[in-house]
Amino acid sequence: MAKKTADHRTTRAAGPPGTAESLRLRVPGLVVLSHPDPRRVGDEAALIKLGSGQTVGLSRREPDFAPPGPEASFRPLDDTFLSRSPLRLSPGPEPGSIVLDRSGSPTHVTAGGEDVATSRTFTAAEIERGVVLVLGRRIALLLHPVDPVPVSVPGFGLVGESATTLRLRQEIRSAAGLDVPVLLRGETGTGKELVARALHDAGKRCEGPYVAVNMAALAPSLAAAELFGAERGAYTGADRKKTGFFQSAQGGTLFLDEVGDMPPEVQTLLLRVLENREIQPVGSVETIPIDVRIVAATDAALEAAIAEGRFRAPLLHRLAGFEIRLPALRERRDDVARLFLHFLRDESQAVDETRVDLESADRPWPPAELVARLVEHDWPGNIRQLRNVTRRLLIARRDGLGEKELGRLVDQLLAEPAILVPQPVAEAPPAPASQKPPAGIFVRRFRRSSEVSDEELLAALEHHRWQLQPAAEALRVSRPTLYRLIESCPQIRKAAELERAEIASALADCGGDPAAAAARLRVSPQGLKRRMTLLGLR
Repeated sequence: MAKKTADHRTTRAAGPPGTAESLRLRVPGLVVLSHPDPRRVGDEAALIKLGSGQTVGLSRREPDFAPPGPEASFRPLDDTFLSRSPLRLSPGPEPGSIVLDRSGSPTHVTAGGEDVATSRTFTAAEIERGVVLVLGRRIALLLHPVDPVPVSVPGFGLVGESATTLRLRQEIRSAAGLDVPVLLRGETGTGKELVARALHDAGKRCEGPYVAVNMAALAPSLAAAELFGAERGAYTGADRKKTGFFQSAQGGTLFLDEVGDMPPEVQTLLLRVLENREIQPVGSVETIPIDVRIVAATDAALEAAIAEGRFRAPLLHRLAGFEIRLPALRERRDDVARLFLHFLRDESQAVDETRVDLESADRPWPPAELVARLVEHDWPGNIRQLRNVTRRLLIARRDGLGEKELGRLVDQLLAEPAILVPQPVAEAPPAPASQKPPAGIFVRRFRRSSEVSDEELLAALEHHRWQLQPAAEALRVSRPTLYRLIESCPQIRKAAELERAEIASALADCGGDPAAAAARLRVSPQGLKRRMTLLGLR
Protein backbone atom coordinates (compact mmCIF):
# COMPACT_ATOMS: atom_id res chain seq x y z
CA MET A 1 0.00 0.00 0.00
CA ALA A 2 1.30 3.45 -0.90
CA LYS A 3 2.50 5.61 1.95
CA LYS A 4 0.55 8.77 2.74
CA THR A 5 2.27 12.13 2.69
CA ALA A 6 3.11 13.81 5.95
CA ASP A 7 0.16 16.19 5.82
CA HIS A 8 -2.30 13.47 4.70
CA ARG A 9 -3.53 15.54 1.75
CA THR A 10 -3.19 12.77 -0.78
CA THR A 11 -6.52 11.06 -1.49
CA ARG A 12 -7.51 7.75 -2.99
CA ALA A 13 -8.94 7.51 -6.47
CA ALA A 14 -12.61 6.74 -6.99
CA GLY A 15 -13.28 3.04 -7.30
CA PRO A 16 -14.71 0.06 -5.47
CA PRO A 17 -12.71 -0.86 -2.32
CA GLY A 18 -9.99 -3.38 -3.02
CA THR A 19 -9.74 -2.66 -6.75
CA ALA A 20 -6.57 -1.47 -8.42
CA GLU A 21 -8.11 1.92 -8.98
CA SER A 22 -9.06 2.35 -5.33
CA LEU A 23 -5.39 1.93 -4.42
CA ARG A 24 -4.18 4.64 -6.80
CA LEU A 25 -3.25 7.87 -5.05
CA ARG A 26 -4.60 11.21 -6.22
CA VAL A 27 -3.23 14.71 -5.70
CA PRO A 28 -4.79 18.17 -6.00
CA GLY A 29 -5.05 19.19 -9.63
CA LEU A 30 -6.59 21.54 -12.14
CA VAL A 31 -8.66 20.66 -15.22
CA VAL A 32 -9.34 23.17 -18.00
CA LEU A 33 -13.09 23.67 -18.42
CA SER A 34 -13.03 26.65 -20.78
CA HIS A 35 -10.20 28.29 -22.75
CA PRO A 36 -10.01 30.62 -25.78
CA ASP A 37 -8.41 27.68 -27.57
CA PRO A 38 -11.08 24.93 -27.36
CA ARG A 39 -8.42 22.29 -27.95
CA ARG A 40 -7.22 22.99 -24.41
CA VAL A 41 -10.53 21.91 -22.81
CA GLY A 42 -9.83 18.83 -20.69
CA ASP A 43 -6.12 19.52 -20.19
CA GLU A 44 -4.96 18.64 -16.67
CA ALA A 45 -2.25 19.77 -14.27
CA ALA A 46 -1.36 17.54 -11.31
CA LEU A 47 -0.23 19.82 -8.46
CA ILE A 48 2.11 17.29 -6.87
CA LYS A 49 4.00 19.93 -4.88
CA LEU A 50 0.76 21.19 -3.39
CA GLY A 51 -0.12 17.65 -2.40
CA SER A 52 3.20 17.36 -0.59
CA GLY A 53 2.66 20.58 1.39
CA GLN A 54 4.27 23.23 -0.84
CA THR A 55 2.83 26.39 -2.42
CA VAL A 56 2.29 26.49 -6.20
CA GLY A 57 1.60 29.38 -8.54
CA LEU A 58 -1.24 29.82 -11.01
CA SER A 59 -0.73 32.31 -13.82
CA ARG A 60 -0.26 32.68 -17.54
CA ARG A 61 3.04 30.79 -17.27
CA GLU A 62 2.41 28.15 -14.60
CA PRO A 63 1.63 25.35 -13.98
CA ASP A 64 2.01 23.17 -17.07
CA PHE A 65 -1.10 21.43 -18.38
CA ALA A 66 -1.39 18.44 -20.71
CA PRO A 67 -4.18 16.37 -22.27
CA PRO A 68 -4.87 13.08 -20.45
CA GLY A 69 -2.69 10.27 -21.75
CA PRO A 70 0.80 8.84 -21.37
CA GLU A 71 2.37 10.72 -24.31
CA ALA A 72 0.97 14.22 -23.85
CA SER A 73 2.93 17.44 -24.28
CA PHE A 74 2.92 20.00 -21.46
CA ARG A 75 2.35 23.75 -21.75
CA PRO A 76 0.99 26.58 -19.56
CA LEU A 77 -2.36 28.33 -19.99
CA ASP A 78 -0.54 30.94 -22.09
CA ASP A 79 -3.38 33.47 -22.39
CA THR A 80 -2.18 37.07 -22.72
CA PHE A 81 -5.19 38.36 -20.77
CA LEU A 82 -3.91 36.61 -17.64
CA SER A 83 -1.24 38.24 -15.53
CA ARG A 84 2.28 36.86 -15.27
CA SER A 85 2.07 37.56 -11.52
CA PRO A 86 0.74 34.31 -10.10
CA LEU A 87 -2.12 33.48 -7.80
CA ARG A 88 -0.96 31.21 -4.98
CA LEU A 89 -2.39 27.84 -3.95
CA SER A 90 -1.22 26.62 -0.55
CA PRO A 91 -2.15 23.84 1.90
CA GLY A 92 -4.91 25.02 4.22
CA PRO A 93 -5.26 24.82 8.00
CA GLU A 94 -7.28 21.57 7.93
CA PRO A 95 -6.20 18.30 6.29
CA GLY A 96 -7.12 18.36 2.63
CA SER A 97 -8.06 22.07 2.57
CA ILE A 98 -6.48 24.54 0.13
CA VAL A 99 -6.02 28.33 0.34
CA LEU A 100 -6.24 30.48 -2.80
CA ASP A 101 -4.34 33.78 -2.38
CA ARG A 102 -4.65 36.44 -5.09
CA SER A 103 -3.13 39.36 -3.17
CA GLY A 104 -0.07 39.38 -5.42
CA SER A 105 -1.92 39.13 -8.75
CA PRO A 106 -4.22 41.55 -10.61
CA THR A 107 -6.04 38.65 -12.33
CA HIS A 108 -9.76 38.72 -11.57
CA VAL A 109 -10.88 35.46 -9.95
CA THR A 110 -14.25 33.94 -9.08
CA ALA A 111 -14.71 30.73 -7.12
CA GLY A 112 -18.10 29.04 -7.25
CA GLY A 113 -19.52 32.18 -8.89
CA GLU A 114 -18.29 34.55 -6.16
CA ASP A 115 -15.48 37.10 -6.51
CA VAL A 116 -12.29 36.37 -4.57
CA ALA A 117 -11.07 39.66 -3.10
CA THR A 118 -7.83 38.63 -1.44
CA SER A 119 -8.00 34.96 -0.41
CA ARG A 120 -10.35 32.03 -0.03
CA THR A 121 -10.04 28.73 1.83
CA PHE A 122 -11.64 25.63 0.35
CA THR A 123 -12.46 22.67 2.58
CA ALA A 124 -11.49 19.11 1.73
CA ALA A 125 -15.16 18.36 0.94
CA GLU A 126 -15.30 21.30 -1.49
CA ILE A 127 -12.13 20.12 -3.21
CA GLU A 128 -13.49 16.58 -3.50
CA ARG A 129 -16.69 17.87 -5.12
CA GLY A 130 -14.69 20.25 -7.31
CA VAL A 131 -14.22 24.03 -7.05
CA VAL A 132 -14.81 25.98 -10.27
CA LEU A 133 -12.38 28.90 -10.74
CA VAL A 134 -12.80 31.52 -13.47
CA LEU A 135 -9.67 33.54 -14.26
CA GLY A 136 -9.94 36.90 -16.00
CA ARG A 137 -13.47 36.00 -17.15
CA ARG A 138 -11.81 33.97 -19.93
CA ILE A 139 -10.57 30.68 -18.50
CA ALA A 140 -12.48 28.27 -16.26
CA LEU A 141 -10.67 25.62 -14.23
CA LEU A 142 -11.81 22.83 -11.90
CA LEU A 143 -9.74 22.43 -8.74
CA HIS A 144 -10.15 18.85 -7.53
CA PRO A 145 -8.15 15.62 -7.02
CA VAL A 146 -6.53 14.11 -10.12
CA ASP A 147 -4.45 11.02 -10.84
CA PRO A 148 -0.82 12.05 -11.39
CA VAL A 149 -0.09 8.83 -13.30
CA PRO A 150 -1.68 8.72 -16.79
CA VAL A 151 -3.86 5.66 -17.40
CA SER A 152 -4.35 4.18 -20.86
CA VAL A 153 -7.76 2.54 -21.38
CA PRO A 154 -9.66 2.09 -24.67
CA GLY A 155 -12.27 4.80 -25.16
CA PHE A 156 -15.18 2.55 -26.25
CA GLY A 157 -16.90 5.61 -27.72
CA LEU A 158 -17.32 7.27 -24.31
CA VAL A 159 -16.49 10.97 -23.92
CA GLY A 160 -14.60 11.78 -20.72
CA GLU A 161 -11.36 11.24 -18.84
CA SER A 162 -12.48 11.52 -15.21
CA ALA A 163 -11.52 8.87 -12.66
CA THR A 164 -15.07 7.48 -12.67
CA THR A 165 -15.15 7.36 -16.47
CA LEU A 166 -11.82 5.53 -16.54
CA ARG A 167 -13.21 3.04 -14.03
CA LEU A 168 -16.25 2.52 -16.25
CA ARG A 169 -14.07 1.93 -19.30
CA GLN A 170 -11.93 -0.53 -17.35
CA GLU A 171 -15.06 -2.46 -16.35
CA ILE A 172 -16.27 -2.50 -19.97
CA ARG A 173 -12.91 -3.96 -20.97
CA SER A 174 -13.18 -6.60 -18.23
CA ALA A 175 -16.76 -7.59 -19.08
CA ALA A 176 -16.60 -7.40 -22.87
CA GLY A 177 -14.71 -10.68 -23.29
CA LEU A 178 -16.96 -12.61 -20.93
CA ASP A 179 -20.02 -14.45 -22.19
CA VAL A 180 -22.11 -13.87 -19.05
CA PRO A 181 -25.13 -11.59 -18.64
CA VAL A 182 -24.26 -8.01 -17.71
CA LEU A 183 -26.52 -5.74 -15.69
CA LEU A 184 -26.01 -1.99 -16.18
CA ARG A 185 -27.26 0.10 -13.28
CA GLY A 186 -27.37 3.87 -13.03
CA GLU A 187 -29.59 6.88 -13.10
CA THR A 188 -31.56 7.63 -16.22
CA GLY A 189 -29.62 9.61 -18.80
CA THR A 190 -26.19 8.20 -17.87
CA GLY A 191 -25.63 6.39 -21.18
CA LYS A 192 -26.55 2.78 -20.47
CA GLU A 193 -27.40 1.98 -24.09
CA LEU A 194 -24.06 3.43 -25.21
CA VAL A 195 -22.27 1.13 -22.76
CA ALA A 196 -24.35 -1.84 -23.91
CA ARG A 197 -23.31 -1.16 -27.49
CA ALA A 198 -19.67 -0.84 -26.39
CA LEU A 199 -19.86 -4.24 -24.67
CA HIS A 200 -21.16 -5.76 -27.90
CA ASP A 201 -18.62 -4.07 -30.18
CA ALA A 202 -15.68 -5.03 -27.94
CA GLY A 203 -16.84 -8.59 -27.28
CA LYS A 204 -16.60 -11.95 -29.01
CA ARG A 205 -20.01 -11.49 -30.65
CA CYS A 206 -19.22 -8.18 -32.37
CA GLU A 207 -19.83 -9.73 -35.80
CA GLY A 208 -23.30 -10.87 -34.73
CA PRO A 209 -26.48 -8.78 -34.52
CA TYR A 210 -27.17 -6.23 -31.79
CA VAL A 211 -30.86 -5.94 -30.88
CA ALA A 212 -32.21 -3.43 -28.33
CA VAL A 213 -35.60 -3.87 -26.65
CA ASN A 214 -37.39 -1.54 -24.25
CA MET A 215 -38.89 -4.03 -21.83
CA ALA A 216 -41.14 -1.46 -20.17
CA ALA A 217 -42.90 -0.92 -23.50
CA LEU A 218 -43.89 -4.58 -23.96
CA ALA A 219 -47.58 -5.15 -23.40
CA PRO A 220 -48.06 -8.37 -21.40
CA SER A 221 -50.53 -9.72 -23.96
CA LEU A 222 -48.02 -9.38 -26.81
CA ALA A 223 -44.75 -9.92 -24.92
CA ALA A 224 -44.35 -13.61 -25.74
CA ALA A 225 -44.80 -13.01 -29.47
CA GLU A 226 -42.46 -9.99 -29.45
CA LEU A 227 -39.73 -11.80 -27.53
CA PHE A 228 -39.99 -15.34 -28.87
CA GLY A 229 -41.82 -14.99 -32.19
CA ALA A 230 -45.09 -16.54 -33.34
CA GLU A 231 -46.37 -18.94 -35.96
CA ARG A 232 -48.81 -17.80 -38.57
CA GLY A 233 -52.35 -17.92 -37.20
CA ALA A 234 -51.18 -18.19 -33.60
CA TYR A 235 -53.38 -15.27 -32.58
CA THR A 236 -55.79 -12.82 -34.15
CA GLY A 237 -53.97 -10.71 -36.72
CA ALA A 238 -50.99 -13.08 -37.06
CA ASP A 239 -51.25 -13.37 -40.82
CA ARG A 240 -47.59 -14.35 -41.20
CA LYS A 241 -44.80 -15.93 -39.22
CA LYS A 242 -43.21 -13.51 -36.78
CA THR A 243 -39.55 -13.52 -35.73
CA GLY A 244 -39.00 -12.55 -32.09
CA PHE A 245 -36.24 -10.46 -30.57
CA PHE A 246 -34.34 -13.48 -29.22
CA GLN A 247 -34.18 -15.11 -32.66
CA SER A 248 -33.18 -11.81 -34.26
CA ALA A 249 -30.26 -11.57 -31.83
CA GLN A 250 -29.00 -15.16 -32.34
CA GLY A 251 -25.21 -15.19 -32.24
CA GLY A 252 -25.09 -11.61 -31.00
CA THR A 253 -26.24 -9.38 -28.17
CA LEU A 254 -29.75 -8.71 -26.89
CA PHE A 255 -30.00 -5.46 -24.92
CA LEU A 256 -32.94 -5.43 -22.52
CA ASP A 257 -33.51 -1.84 -21.40
CA GLU A 258 -35.75 -0.73 -18.51
CA VAL A 259 -35.91 -4.23 -16.99
CA GLY A 260 -36.90 -2.73 -13.66
CA ASP A 261 -40.22 -1.59 -15.16
CA MET A 262 -41.22 -4.92 -16.69
CA PRO A 263 -44.73 -6.17 -15.87
CA PRO A 264 -44.71 -9.33 -13.68
CA GLU A 265 -45.94 -11.49 -16.58
CA VAL A 266 -42.96 -10.44 -18.70
CA GLN A 267 -40.55 -11.14 -15.82
CA THR A 268 -41.83 -14.73 -15.66
CA LEU A 269 -41.34 -15.23 -19.39
CA LEU A 270 -37.82 -13.83 -19.32
CA LEU A 271 -36.76 -15.85 -16.27
CA ARG A 272 -37.89 -19.09 -17.89
CA VAL A 273 -35.81 -18.39 -21.00
CA LEU A 274 -32.70 -17.45 -19.03
CA GLU A 275 -32.97 -20.66 -17.02
CA ASN A 276 -33.65 -23.01 -19.95
CA ARG A 277 -31.70 -21.22 -22.70
CA GLU A 278 -34.44 -21.99 -25.19
CA ILE A 279 -37.58 -20.33 -26.49
CA GLN A 280 -40.91 -21.56 -27.80
CA PRO A 281 -42.59 -19.32 -30.38
CA VAL A 282 -46.28 -18.70 -29.80
CA GLY A 283 -48.32 -21.37 -31.57
CA SER A 284 -45.36 -23.71 -32.01
CA VAL A 285 -44.82 -27.09 -30.37
CA GLU A 286 -41.06 -26.95 -30.90
CA THR A 287 -38.45 -25.19 -28.83
CA ILE A 288 -35.47 -23.33 -30.25
CA PRO A 289 -32.08 -23.15 -28.46
CA ILE A 290 -30.87 -19.60 -28.06
CA ASP A 291 -27.31 -18.35 -28.30
CA VAL A 292 -27.37 -14.69 -27.27
CA ARG A 293 -25.42 -12.54 -24.84
CA ILE A 294 -27.82 -10.67 -22.53
CA VAL A 295 -27.10 -7.10 -21.45
CA ALA A 296 -29.79 -5.58 -19.23
CA ALA A 297 -30.18 -2.07 -17.86
CA THR A 298 -32.26 -0.30 -15.26
CA ASP A 299 -32.40 2.88 -13.22
CA ALA A 300 -34.71 1.25 -10.67
CA ALA A 301 -33.77 0.17 -7.15
CA LEU A 302 -34.26 -3.56 -7.79
CA GLU A 303 -33.54 -4.66 -4.21
CA ALA A 304 -36.34 -2.40 -2.95
CA ALA A 305 -38.62 -3.69 -5.72
CA ILE A 306 -37.85 -7.28 -4.64
CA ALA A 307 -38.68 -6.42 -1.02
CA GLU A 308 -42.00 -4.95 -2.18
CA GLY A 309 -42.78 -7.94 -4.39
CA ARG A 310 -42.55 -6.00 -7.64
CA PHE A 311 -39.45 -7.76 -9.00
CA ARG A 312 -38.35 -11.38 -8.85
CA ALA A 313 -35.12 -12.07 -6.98
CA PRO A 314 -34.14 -15.07 -9.18
CA LEU A 315 -34.39 -12.84 -12.25
CA LEU A 316 -31.99 -10.31 -10.72
CA HIS A 317 -29.51 -13.10 -9.99
CA ARG A 318 -29.78 -14.35 -13.60
CA LEU A 319 -29.28 -10.90 -15.09
CA ALA A 320 -26.40 -9.81 -12.86
CA GLY A 321 -23.65 -12.20 -13.93
CA PHE A 322 -21.45 -9.08 -14.10
CA GLU A 323 -22.72 -5.78 -12.76
CA ILE A 324 -21.56 -2.35 -13.92
CA ARG A 325 -22.63 0.86 -12.22
CA LEU A 326 -22.68 3.93 -14.43
CA PRO A 327 -21.70 7.13 -12.61
CA ALA A 328 -24.04 10.11 -12.45
CA LEU A 329 -22.78 13.24 -14.20
CA ARG A 330 -22.33 15.03 -10.87
CA GLU A 331 -19.82 12.28 -9.95
CA ARG A 332 -17.70 13.11 -13.00
CA ARG A 333 -17.83 16.90 -12.84
CA ASP A 334 -14.53 17.30 -14.70
CA ASP A 335 -16.16 15.63 -17.73
CA VAL A 336 -19.00 18.17 -18.02
CA ALA A 337 -16.94 20.63 -20.08
CA ARG A 338 -15.60 17.82 -22.29
CA LEU A 339 -19.14 16.59 -22.94
CA PHE A 340 -20.46 20.12 -23.46
CA LEU A 341 -17.82 20.83 -26.11
CA HIS A 342 -18.53 17.46 -27.75
CA PHE A 343 -22.26 18.21 -27.87
CA LEU A 344 -21.67 21.74 -29.18
CA ARG A 345 -19.90 20.31 -32.19
CA ASP A 346 -22.26 17.37 -32.59
CA GLU A 347 -25.51 19.29 -32.20
CA SER A 348 -24.51 22.23 -34.40
CA GLN A 349 -25.78 20.40 -37.49
CA ALA A 350 -29.09 19.60 -35.79
CA VAL A 351 -29.84 23.32 -35.41
CA ASP A 352 -28.70 24.21 -38.95
CA GLU A 353 -25.34 25.59 -37.87
CA THR A 354 -22.64 24.74 -40.39
CA ARG A 355 -20.04 25.02 -37.62
CA VAL A 356 -19.66 26.33 -34.11
CA ASP A 357 -17.24 29.26 -34.01
CA LEU A 358 -15.14 28.43 -30.98
CA GLU A 359 -11.86 29.93 -32.14
CA SER A 360 -12.39 33.66 -31.47
CA ALA A 361 -9.55 34.57 -29.12
CA ASP A 362 -10.91 38.10 -28.52
CA ARG A 363 -14.44 37.01 -27.52
CA PRO A 364 -14.34 33.25 -26.92
CA TRP A 365 -17.66 31.43 -27.06
CA PRO A 366 -19.10 29.93 -24.99
CA PRO A 367 -18.12 32.38 -22.23
CA ALA A 368 -16.13 30.91 -19.35
CA GLU A 369 -18.80 31.99 -16.84
CA LEU A 370 -21.45 30.02 -18.75
CA VAL A 371 -19.32 26.86 -18.77
CA ALA A 372 -18.59 27.34 -15.07
CA ARG A 373 -22.30 27.43 -14.25
CA LEU A 374 -22.90 24.24 -16.22
CA VAL A 375 -20.10 22.44 -14.38
CA GLU A 376 -21.43 23.54 -10.99
CA HIS A 377 -24.92 22.18 -11.74
CA ASP A 378 -25.84 18.74 -10.35
CA TRP A 379 -27.61 17.51 -13.54
CA PRO A 380 -30.43 15.29 -12.22
CA GLY A 381 -31.10 14.28 -15.84
CA ASN A 382 -27.40 13.51 -16.38
CA ILE A 383 -25.84 13.39 -19.85
CA ARG A 384 -29.16 13.43 -21.69
CA GLN A 385 -30.18 16.61 -19.88
CA LEU A 386 -26.82 18.24 -20.67
CA ARG A 387 -27.27 17.44 -24.34
CA ASN A 388 -30.77 18.93 -24.34
CA VAL A 389 -29.50 22.11 -22.67
CA THR A 390 -26.63 22.35 -25.17
CA ARG A 391 -29.11 22.14 -28.05
CA ARG A 392 -31.27 24.89 -26.54
CA LEU A 393 -28.24 27.14 -26.10
CA LEU A 394 -27.15 26.59 -29.71
CA ILE A 395 -30.62 27.48 -30.95
CA ALA A 396 -30.64 30.61 -28.79
CA ARG A 397 -27.21 31.62 -30.10
CA ARG A 398 -28.36 31.08 -33.68
CA ASP A 399 -31.33 33.34 -32.95
CA GLY A 400 -28.99 36.13 -31.87
CA LEU A 401 -29.30 36.10 -28.07
CA GLY A 402 -26.56 38.09 -26.35
CA GLU A 403 -24.56 36.96 -23.34
CA LYS A 404 -26.98 38.45 -20.79
CA GLU A 405 -29.96 36.82 -22.48
CA LEU A 406 -28.04 33.54 -22.65
CA GLY A 407 -27.30 33.85 -18.95
CA ARG A 408 -30.99 34.25 -18.18
CA LEU A 409 -31.78 31.29 -20.43
CA VAL A 410 -29.23 29.15 -18.55
CA ASP A 411 -30.89 30.14 -15.28
CA GLN A 412 -34.25 29.09 -16.70
CA LEU A 413 -33.02 25.79 -18.13
CA LEU A 414 -31.19 24.75 -14.97
CA ALA A 415 -34.14 25.70 -12.77
CA GLU A 416 -36.66 23.61 -14.71
CA PRO A 417 -38.01 20.61 -12.75
CA ALA A 418 -36.15 17.41 -13.51
CA ILE A 419 -38.09 14.98 -15.64
CA LEU A 420 -35.22 12.50 -15.45
CA VAL A 421 -34.45 11.58 -11.85
CA PRO A 422 -32.10 9.29 -9.89
CA GLN A 423 -34.82 7.20 -8.22
CA PRO A 424 -37.99 6.81 -10.29
CA VAL A 425 -41.08 7.29 -8.17
CA ALA A 426 -44.47 5.83 -8.99
CA GLU A 427 -46.96 8.26 -10.44
CA ALA A 428 -47.73 10.09 -7.24
CA PRO A 429 -49.45 13.48 -7.09
CA PRO A 430 -47.21 16.48 -6.43
CA ALA A 431 -46.23 16.89 -2.80
CA PRO A 432 -47.55 19.97 -0.98
CA ALA A 433 -45.29 22.99 -1.31
CA SER A 434 -44.61 22.85 2.42
CA GLN A 435 -43.14 19.36 2.14
CA LYS A 436 -39.77 19.92 0.56
CA PRO A 437 -37.73 16.85 -0.40
CA PRO A 438 -34.47 16.21 1.43
CA ALA A 439 -31.37 17.80 -0.08
CA GLY A 440 -29.98 15.78 -2.96
CA ILE A 441 -33.24 13.89 -3.64
CA PHE A 442 -35.01 14.74 -6.87
CA VAL A 443 -38.74 14.11 -6.78
CA ARG A 444 -40.55 13.20 -9.98
CA ARG A 445 -43.68 15.28 -10.44
CA PHE A 446 -45.36 13.31 -13.19
CA ARG A 447 -48.93 13.52 -14.36
CA ARG A 448 -51.21 10.52 -14.23
CA SER A 449 -52.08 8.82 -17.52
CA SER A 450 -55.75 9.71 -16.95
CA GLU A 451 -54.82 13.40 -17.13
CA VAL A 452 -53.55 13.14 -20.74
CA SER A 453 -56.12 13.12 -23.55
CA ASP A 454 -55.58 11.37 -26.87
CA GLU A 455 -55.55 14.76 -28.59
CA GLU A 456 -52.83 16.09 -26.29
CA LEU A 457 -50.81 12.91 -26.74
CA LEU A 458 -50.98 13.10 -30.53
CA ALA A 459 -50.13 16.81 -30.54
CA ALA A 460 -47.01 16.21 -28.41
CA LEU A 461 -45.83 13.31 -30.58
CA GLU A 462 -46.38 15.28 -33.78
CA HIS A 463 -44.61 18.35 -32.40
CA HIS A 464 -41.56 16.31 -31.38
CA ARG A 465 -41.53 14.27 -34.60
CA TRP A 466 -42.46 11.09 -32.69
CA GLN A 467 -39.36 11.24 -30.50
CA LEU A 468 -40.62 9.62 -27.31
CA GLN A 469 -38.36 11.16 -24.69
CA PRO A 470 -39.02 14.83 -25.66
CA ALA A 471 -42.73 14.04 -25.97
CA ALA A 472 -42.76 12.49 -22.49
CA GLU A 473 -41.00 15.56 -21.08
CA ALA A 474 -43.47 17.91 -22.77
CA LEU A 475 -46.43 15.94 -21.42
CA ARG A 476 -44.79 15.62 -17.98
CA VAL A 477 -45.30 11.86 -17.85
CA SER A 478 -42.86 9.01 -17.28
CA ARG A 479 -41.67 6.93 -20.19
CA PRO A 480 -43.59 3.81 -19.04
CA THR A 481 -46.73 5.97 -18.82
CA LEU A 482 -46.13 7.29 -22.33
CA TYR A 483 -45.82 3.74 -23.63
CA ARG A 484 -49.11 2.80 -21.99
CA LEU A 485 -50.80 5.89 -23.45
CA ILE A 486 -49.57 4.98 -26.93
CA GLU A 487 -50.64 1.38 -26.47
CA SER A 488 -54.18 2.40 -25.50
CA CYS A 489 -54.65 5.16 -28.09
CA PRO A 490 -56.74 3.79 -31.01
CA GLN A 491 -55.42 6.50 -33.35
CA ILE A 492 -51.78 5.42 -33.06
CA ARG A 493 -50.38 2.57 -35.08
CA LYS A 494 -47.44 0.55 -33.73
CA ALA A 495 -44.16 0.24 -35.60
CA ALA A 496 -44.47 -3.55 -35.27
CA GLU A 497 -47.54 -3.37 -37.55
CA LEU A 498 -45.73 -1.72 -40.47
CA GLU A 499 -45.20 -3.69 -43.65
CA ARG A 500 -41.91 -3.88 -45.55
CA ALA A 501 -43.24 -2.09 -48.63
CA GLU A 502 -44.69 0.74 -46.56
CA ILE A 503 -41.39 1.33 -44.76
CA ALA A 504 -39.38 1.13 -47.99
CA SER A 505 -41.68 3.69 -49.63
CA ALA A 506 -41.35 6.12 -46.70
CA LEU A 507 -37.57 5.75 -46.68
CA ALA A 508 -37.42 6.46 -50.41
CA ASP A 509 -39.56 9.57 -49.99
CA CYS A 510 -37.35 10.78 -47.13
CA GLY A 511 -34.00 10.19 -48.78
CA GLY A 512 -33.22 7.16 -46.63
CA ASP A 513 -33.48 9.12 -43.35
CA PRO A 514 -35.07 6.79 -40.73
CA ALA A 515 -35.99 9.70 -38.43
CA ALA A 516 -37.84 11.53 -41.21
CA ALA A 517 -39.47 8.27 -42.31
CA ALA A 518 -40.62 7.64 -38.74
CA ALA A 519 -42.24 11.07 -38.59
CA ARG A 520 -43.99 10.42 -41.90
CA LEU A 521 -45.22 7.02 -40.71
CA ARG A 522 -46.15 8.50 -37.32
CA VAL A 523 -44.19 6.01 -35.23
CA SER A 524 -41.17 6.38 -32.94
CA PRO A 525 -37.73 6.33 -34.66
CA GLN A 526 -36.57 3.65 -32.20
CA GLY A 527 -39.59 1.46 -32.99
CA LEU A 528 -39.06 1.92 -36.71
CA LYS A 529 -35.39 0.95 -36.45
CA ARG A 530 -36.30 -2.22 -34.56
CA ARG A 531 -38.92 -3.07 -37.17
CA MET A 532 -36.42 -2.44 -39.97
CA THR A 533 -33.96 -4.78 -38.26
CA LEU A 534 -36.55 -7.54 -38.01
CA LEU A 535 -37.49 -7.08 -41.68
CA GLY A 536 -33.87 -7.01 -42.84
CA LEU A 537 -34.03 -3.40 -44.02
CA ARG A 538 -30.95 -2.28 -42.02
